[in-house]
Formats: sequence, structure tokens, C-alpha cells
Amino acid sequence: MDIDEDTIDLRSDTVTAPSDEMREAAATAEVGDDVYRDDPTVNELERRAAESVGAEAALYVPSGTMANQIAVHVHTEPGEELLLERESHIYRWELAGASKLSGAQTRTVDAGERCVPTPDEVREGLVSEDLHRPGTGLLSLENTHNYRGGVAVPVEGIAAAADIARDAGVPVHLDGARLFNAAVALGVDASEIVDPVDSVTFCLSKGLGAPVGSVLAGDEAFVEEARRVRKLFGGGMRQAGMIAAPGLLALENVDRLADDHANAERLAAGLDALDGVHAPAPDTNIVVAHTDEAGIPAADLVEACKAAGVGCVEFDDHTTRFTTHLDVDADDVAEAVDRIEETVAELSA
Repeated sequence: MDIDEDTIDLRSDTVTAPSDEMREAAATAEVGDDVYRDDPTVNELERRAAESVGAEAALYVPSGTMANQIAVHVHTEPGEELLLERESHIYRWELAGASKLSGAQTRTVDAGERCVPTPDEVREGLVSEDLHRPGTGLLSLENTHNYRGGVAVPVEGIAAAADIARDAGVPVHLDGARLFNAAVALGVDASEIVDPVDSVTFCLSKGLGAPVGSVLAGDEAFVEEARRVRKLFGGGMRQAGMIAAPGLLALENVDRLADDHANAERLAAGLDALDGVHAPAPDTNIVVAHTDEAGIPAADLVEACKAAGVGCVEFDDHTTRFTTHLDVDADDVAEAVDRIEETVAELSA
């Protein structure tokens, strides 16, 4: 998508530009070779990141996808099953990495609007190793749930599912790409969401606004093995302090996520008021607009919005995603709604 200064880019919260403060931090960061663990800025980021989610240790990695795939690789043995929600990011958007990179067979559960499997669904999905079956090596959960519309899954839902798996000796990973959005929406500390699981990922380059990077956290033994797998996957970085420094500042952006949530509520209300458009009130910063009633395919809406200067992405045949972030304010949202209203009217004519 060609972006100009008049475009209101709601494709994702990954499109944010680093602040001047972040650029300055990158330019002046103290650095070293991170593969040798002598980059002080990365070391400080990992320390503070672990602290922010109540984990023993953390590892800085280039992307959320790499972080998730490292977790799968560490927790499972080739041939074991990975149990996860049918619309989860790991299953839907990561190029079958679990099977390609770790030899893990996936088994899905359709949790629907709950976004997290019930204890009974987890219990039914777990497979014991025997002569004919590989056994479940990992349960993966997601919070917030991206495809379901940025749903903030309650702590008790995560805990209930995780408890069944852990009682069966199966580790639990949490894809928390937007973990802090969930924490802010639920009014809890991120550590409460993470407490029931064995490992967690979260992104610095989404709602927190850093230009690059994600974090994988867990206990010290897990992170030590994850560090080796990061190297295996090509994620060993050298003077990475230059990109870690903005990440330190990103960790200070947690509280302002509430602004993104408020803007998403405004956006959803504006879209839901349009003829033939249904946009449920969001939990966090992701708005999904359904246009099947209007007979407008999502692909057509995305292209028409692009021409009108609004960035969005196709999620399904008649479902389009709009995401608020720190580079979008209430005035931008109001203008976006006006542009989309004209676009929908033209497409419906």
C-alpha cells in the first residue's frame, strides 16, 4: 500500500513510526555483541521485559512469529502434537512453522467467541503417547485473540485451560503478542495473565510502538534453550542494542494503550452505524467490520478504502480489520469514519 501523509493507516498497530525519543535512543545506545551476551542495552531490555510479566528470564527476538516458533521448538519433540485454537495466529498466520520447523503435528479446537478452549475441550484434545499416537507436547493459547477481534481473554479462562494441560504434564505457551492490551482492558497486571503458563511472547512493535522486536519469556532453563534455538533459526543478533533501546522506551507505553482502546470504540460505533455494516464493540484496539449484509466483499472494501486514504486489511470474505494505534487520534478516527461512510455508500449504490 502506498502511504502518504493524508492516509489514515489502520491496517495494523505494527505501522507506527518510532518517536523522536526512540530514534535518539537508537542512535546513542550502548552496544555489544548480543550473541556473546555483551550488549548491555539488550541485557537491560531482557531484564525489564521479564520483570514486566513476572517471569524469571526473557529473550529478545526479531519478531513475534519467531518467538512463537522458538517456543514450539523448545517445548515439543518432533512428531508430538501441538494443541491450539483453530483461528490462532500460530495456526493461521505463521506459514505452518510448527510442522516445518519443529515437526509438530497440530490439533485444533474451535473455541468460538470464547477464544480459549474450555477445560473439557482441553481434556478432550490432549492425546496420550502410545504405540499409535504421538502424544500432546504443548498447549498454545492466545491473548488478545487477533482473528476474533482483539478479544481480551479473562485470566480465569487462561488459567482454567492451562491447569488441565499442566496437570497432564503438558506445558502451556501463551501467544501474548498484544498481552498488554489484554492487561489494560481487563484491569489486571500482565503477570496475572502469564502466571498460569510456562512461556509467553509479547511484541514491542505493535501497540507499544517500537520499530522492531518481540520478547519470549519463561523460566531460566526455558530461556537458555530458547537462546540456542534463536541461533538455530537465524535470530542471533550482534549490536542489537540499537533496536533494543527503542524497546526499552516501548515498555513505558503500556498505560496509553487505553487511548487506543477508546479510539477503537469510537471507530466501531461509527462503522456500526453505517447501513449494512456490523462492527461489534471491541475489547481492545482491533475493530472487525462485517459487510455481508451490505453485499460488499472485504477485498472490495479494502481497495476502495485505500483509494479513499484509509488503510485496512481483509480478514475474511466479508470481514475487514481496522486497528487503532499510537499514531492515530480521535480526530483521525472521525475522519476515517467519514471516508469509510462515503466508500460504503459508493460500493452499495
